[in-house]
Amino acid sequence: MQNGTLLAAVDLGSNSFRLEIGRYHSGHIERIEYLKETVRQGNGLDENKNLSQAAMERGWECLARFAERLHGFKKQQVRAVATQTLREARNRDDFLKQAQAILGFAIEVVSGQEEARLIYQGVSRLLPQSDEKRLVFDIGGRSTEMILGEGYKAHRMESYRLGSVAWSGKYFPRGVFSASAFKTAEVAAKAVLDEALDSFPPSEWSAAYGSSGTVGAVMEMLSANGWASGVITRSGLNWLVDRFIKAGHVDQVKLDGLKDDRRPVIAGGLSVLCAIFDLFDIQQLLPAQGALRQGALYDLIDRETDGGDVRERTVRWLGERFSIDEAQAQRVSTVSTALFSQVAAVDAQNERYSQKLAWAARLHEIGTHISHDRSYYHGAYILDNVDAPGFSFPELHRMSQLVLGQRGKLRKLEQSLGDELFAKQLMCLRLAVLLCHARQMPEHESIRLSYKTGSFKLTSNPGWAKRYPQSAWLIGEEVFAWQKTAWKFNADVR
Repeated sequence: MQNGTLLAAVDLGSNSFRLEIGRYHSGHIERIEYLKETVRQGNGLDENKNLSQAAMERGWECLARFAERLHGFKKQQVRAVATQTLREARNRDDFLKQAQAILGFAIEVVSGQEEARLIYQGVSRLLPQSDEKRLVFDIGGRSTEMILGEGYKAHRMESYRLGSVAWSGKYFPRGVFSASAFKTAEVAAKAVLDEALDSFPPSEWSAAYGSSGTVGAVMEMLSANGWASGVITRSGLNWLVDRFIKAGHVDQVKLDGLKDDRRPVIAGGLSVLCAIFDLFDIQQLLPAQGALRQGALYDLIDRETDGGDVRERTVRWLGERFSIDEAQAQRVSTVSTALFSQVAAVDAQNERYSQKLAWAARLHEIGTHISHDRSYYHGAYILDNVDAPGFSFPELHRMSQLVLGQRGKLRKLEQSLGDELFAKQLMCLRLAVLLCHARQMPEHESIRLSYKTGSFKLTSNPGWAKRYPQSAWLIGEEVFAWQKTAWKFNADVR
């Protein structure tokens, strides 16, 4: 990546949407601009987990303003990440379809563990480097992420379903504060986080850092009211809770440092923070400057660095975890991407799709770890449900559909086959799987795959079919399989 390159991260949180723009220079990012809008999309989830029209429109309006600032950015310069509210929303596709059209960039709905990884990436990059073992947590609107790490490396990551928006709405309805409400909210938070003690025991870390909204708001209030800056203590939290209880209602709280956009959700976040202090016996909490959006920016740098893309490391890890035949995986990957290069023009977008095809090909036998019978179904299930650092839900689902469709009838992929690029990826993967059926590298340089709108054609050099009769027969069966789809496939193998 060249010095001076502008990078941007968009964080679609449950309470706020944020845009951070930075300039890359020698491995570091200098902030150029930061925009934050309180959208409170998390409040728009109804009892059926559907986003209200009003909540969606608030999000679209905010993204339209962000889009104006991102005009001229290329796709590889921007990463947009959505978190817990859109993880939960059943109608998230309705929101995302228009949101992506408005923003002009893909929006990744990431898993809780991927959110945690990005948070730690952002926090660690803005802390002095040391060998201390850190507990990092981020109380968001509807989820709380916890990470155990050292240096730039996150060793353990989890996400829990509680946060400032959810807890404020549930335990402080209509903004009413009381001692019993705070007690109930803290007990409920401890019940959710109790299992976290097994994953993040105090004996395994020496310093605790809090990231993002709630911790930042608490720090500002305490500092503005005479408490030591740069640290949060339990006595400070107790003082804040006491002030809120005496006020009795959110509108009656008169505290320097309490911003209006944080006021409606501060009690829920504060009760979760108190619960974390008690559970983990935290004596003092250090506020971190970094957050998810900085992590997304540094992840863009890693993706441009040879071997730096965490998704590549994840694919290798999954291959080892599920005992994949590495040689066969590489053969199928090599052949499928070679075929894809023949039907997809060489440009930045198709290079990304070629890379994702290669990853799917390397994991195409992941389901055999469960059973060789209908292994592609097992493989698709694994990819749809595994925690895979670096990958968004849509990326994993696309790979799962490729793995599902690697062989067998195509009726099961009718909806996905409406996408031309997916059809090209799938055609190349299926052909690669059958050409590598003998678990040896096939003579794929002698065959040519071409594409014209809606139609594929496979040809071979003379004599190829005679040398590889089994492969030629399998290709004939593949022609028959595609006849039951909207895509045409012809083969002239000799």
